[in-house]
Amino acid sequence: MSSVAKIRLFLDHPLAEGQTVPLGRDQAHYLTGVMRLGPGAPVAVFDGRSGEYLAHLDEAGKRSATLVIGRKSAPLRPPPDLWLLFAPIKKARTDFIVEKAAEMGAARICPVQTDFTNSERVRRDRLQAHAVEAAEQCGGTFVPGVDDLRPLARVLDDWPEERRLMFCDEALAGPVSALPAKPSPWAILIGPEGGFSPAERARLHAHSAAHAVSLGPRILRADTAAVAALALWQAALGDWR
Repeated sequence: MSSVAKIRLFLDHPLAEGQTVPLGRDQAHYLTGVMRLGPGAPVAVFDGRSGEYLAHLDEAGKRSATLVIGRKSAPLRPPPDLWLLFAPIKKARTDFIVEKAAEMGAARICPVQTDFTNSERVRRDRLQAHAVEAAEQCGGTFVPGVDDLRPLARVLDDWPEERRLMFCDEALAGPVSALPAKPSPWAILIGPEGGFSPAERARLHAHSAAHAVSLGPRILRADTAAVAALALWQAALGDWR
């Protein structure tokens, strides 16, 4: 029996060695119908709570399958306490932002409705599935939660006093800004394709937790800005140091 797993799967309940875990229809079909695994095949599984385990298929069918959980193969590696707030854009590019946030170490992903946001609705379950897939593919053992879409004004009304906010302001295009060397918790805010409205920009600049930053001399697309901001924060204050 091989002990090398080429497939990683997220299971949304606590795992422990020795468990027998029945899979839902979609995951069973993926393993047996798409990947054509049979009984005894190894699968790496993680629950986002306790780490990664090496499991093996016990029963394998196209509509149902069972995994037996074996030894722990990796510990839980939680990201820094960093939220990503962003205004949803076109579907494929919003998916990209969520995927990269999960890969790059955001602990929470928060879509926000701004004055110039083009998309008024998002499917949280679909975005959460993209976060899961990103964690499965990049070797992560943690899956960031994706919030429902909320108005930015309401988010700021409820802002936790201890959390600092890295406000990426396209009006400050120029040399990349330095961040204050202060520990988590933090959040990053990326605006919509049309930028922040004057009222939003004024409120953010006046907010006690906000640190307005430039991401460089060029105005970036929203999806590019999200990746650039995450990289800047992780390199300066996160777990890339």
